[in-house]
Amino acid sequence: MYSLFRQGTQKESGEDVLRSNILAVRTLSEMLKSSLGPRGLDKMLISSTNDVTVTNDGVTIVKEMDVQHPAAKLVVEAAKAQDTQVGDGTTSAVVLTGFLLEQAEKLLDQKVHPTIIIEGYKRASDIILSHSKEVAIKINTSDKDYLRKVTYTSLSSKFFSGESTLNKIIDISIDAVVSIAKKQDSSYNIDLSDIKFVKKRGESVDETELIRGFVLDKEVAHENMPRRIEKAKIAIIDFPLEVEKPEISAKMSFTSPDQIREALEEQSKYVKSLVDALANVGANVIVSQKGMDDIASYFMAKKKIIGVKNVSRSDLEKLAKSVGAKIITTIKDVSPDDLGYAEVVEERKIGNSKAVFFEGAKQGDAVTILIRGSSDIVMDELERSFQDSLNTVKNVLQYPYVVAGGGAFEMEMALKLREEARKIGGKEQLAVEAYADALEEFAITLAETAGLDSVDALVQLRNLHSKGLRNAGINVESGKVEEDMAKIGVLDPLIVKEQVIKSSTEAATAILKIDDYIAAAPAKPQPQQGQGGEGGGGMMPGMMG
Repeated sequence: MYSLFRQGTQKESGEDVLRSNILAVRTLSEMLKSSLGPRGLDKMLISSTNDVTVTNDGVTIVKEMDVQHPAAKLVVEAAKAQDTQVGDGTTSAVVLTGFLLEQAEKLLDQKVHPTIIIEGYKRASDIILSHSKEVAIKINTSDKDYLRKVTYTSLSSKFFSGESTLNKIIDISIDAVVSIAKKQDSSYNIDLSDIKFVKKRGESVDETELIRGFVLDKEVAHENMPRRIEKAKIAIIDFPLEVEKPEISAKMSFTSPDQIREALEEQSKYVKSLVDALANVGANVIVSQKGMDDIASYFMAKKKIIGVKNVSRSDLEKLAKSVGAKIITTIKDVSPDDLGYAEVVEERKIGNSKAVFFEGAKQGDAVTILIRGSSDIVMDELERSFQDSLNTVKNVLQYPYVVAGGGAFEMEMALKLREEARKIGGKEQLAVEAYADALEEFAITLAETAGLDSVDALVQLRNLHSKGLRNAGINVESGKVEEDMAKIGVLDPLIVKEQVIKSSTEAATAILKIDDYIAAAPAKPQPQQGQGGEGGGGMMPGMMG
């Protein structure tokens, strides 16, 4: 008798698998649900090495959690894709996926086939995306007031809710993105990798500042080198200013002290020739990806050259872009055209450490956000807040449409779905209506985190939207239902809302398609060399005599 699978393989089929997967995703969704919105709660994540992270940032939570269930992993991947696409809305994507599957389970109880639910959900998603711009407000990207409102909404749920800190993050984020944005016709080309973060412990978060230039979290290589150079010409190299060790180990034999002296002099001449070659083309600042030995540092200090060594490749490339330099790979072809320029290069003390500042750069394509805080946990969360706010500004500049927040968009789209569902008929109508229920559940969650009665809030919102007040939503700060959330400045980027719909629909339909669970048997551990057992190299008979 032959078996289809290897011994130990686990297999489950049918509706039990589907319900098990739905339960796993709903559990994940429930965990994140309480962190939704401005009144959302934080999660404390403790790694296997006892590193502590305190955050309510969705993508950080799903990345740090060691999710094992394969269906939940699928949703985690969808959340990561959401973050990659628009940099925000990860919590919303996971929570909405959970609500969609909760509604799907109700339809399964009514004997609606998963395929019909999938088709209904896809149709509902298409309806929402076709109507989304109708409820959106097109903004003037040069109007910083709109940018401030959208960024404020994005940050209002973050750990740093103090008004002064919040306003500082918003101002820095807008200035940083506008500084690196390149306008092409009517659109913007924005690369957020041009914004560098440097975290220095000490002072309060209010001391965080935007540096219009590049900051290397390094010190000058030698104490005798200058600490400040104006009108700096910068050589960026990816080779060491030292005698390289050969790949093959070799020995040198000496028969007299003179030979040792000659060998050392040759090494000094070689290193001096490298420094001279860079100095001769005008370089007075040298930044290297590799090392600089004491000999090189000595000659550079004599020539009043600042040297910075062991810089990471990513920082090297960003610095080169910022100062308009080419990365020099060999000393043979070096020329003045390879050098970058900055008005000032200076080493400064920040707290208990130092950093090298490059300001007034030739290209000006990079800026640095210098983050201050009392602890690493505080600074890490502040960086995550900046990541969200920077992405928000980028999204609005590149796709200048915003919608009212506080659940207004979800309630209006639920109303549109119910109107369209009446035209569809059949069991697919039930799936479209179930999607509308999931969207309303999303708005109810915001009401719950604000301390409102969820049923009363839902009735009020339905009533207002049926009267044509498409921007009616929940003011989480005041704990009331407002007729126009846009009027009080609660706005979300439309592109984030659209991406949440896409990500949630794709994740939910992917889960609903699965009806078989086949888990391969775990691999057998291989016996170690010297141990007995089959093929394990046990002792031969007679070895013990």
